[in-house]
Amino acid sequence: MNALLSHTEENYLKTLIKLVLENANSEAGTNELASHLAVKPATANDMLKKLKEKGLVSYEKYGKINLTNQGTKIALEIIRKHRIWETFLYEKLDFSWDEVHDVAEQLEHIKSDKLIDKLEKFLDYPEFDPHGDPIPNKEGKFKVQHKTTLAEIAVGKSCKMIAVKDNSNSFLQYVVKVGLGINNEIKVLSRQDYDAMMLIEVNGQQSSVSQKFAENIFVVFD
Repeated sequence: MNALLSHTEENYLKTLIKLVLENANSEAGTNELASHLAVKPATANDMLKKLKEKGLVSYEKYGKINLTNQGTKIALEIIRKHRIWETFLYEKLDFSWDEVHDVAEQLEHIKSDKLIDKLEKFLDYPEFDPHGDPIPNKEGKFKVQHKTTLAEIAVGKSCKMIAVKDNSNSFLQYVVKVGLGINNEIKVLSRQDYDAMMLIEVNGQQSSVSQKFAENIFVVFD
């Protein structure tokens, strides 16, 4: 890990790699980045200048942003740290899955690679964090799942929840309220034509969920 990077610079790189992975391509937009970080585009542009000077990104002002090989390497290291910390907090310290993100945001900036390696071994080399997101290994490789969203599942079909798109506390708490969790089986019972409201069944419990909710639940077919 590059000890010369500030926490803010690390957060920018982490957000960039997440956007790149979500978009299934090699670039992201300045406005998109600013929106995810809750800053103004001008603020994001200033930080991108610094990252470009350090050889971590390539971009034109307010244009598409590409991570360099070194930028990608560092970003994946930060993601790895964050998700290993989340897994440790969830599995060993009994934090709930809506609590682990904020704590891991603080812990991910610890510079000790040896500590992360020890944690990873202690956790028996987990492949996914509590939210279902893949954990990169030391080489930056991670397991890819061919997932879709709950919103795309046809009525009468069953699927398995594997991850969430929205990691906000309010959304995660609502997921628990609905009775959902990672690896739960979901059956789509009906869908309203007017607003796409869905009736689903989880562990024998029926719940009505909005299209927005369904778009933030990643699933695979059983």
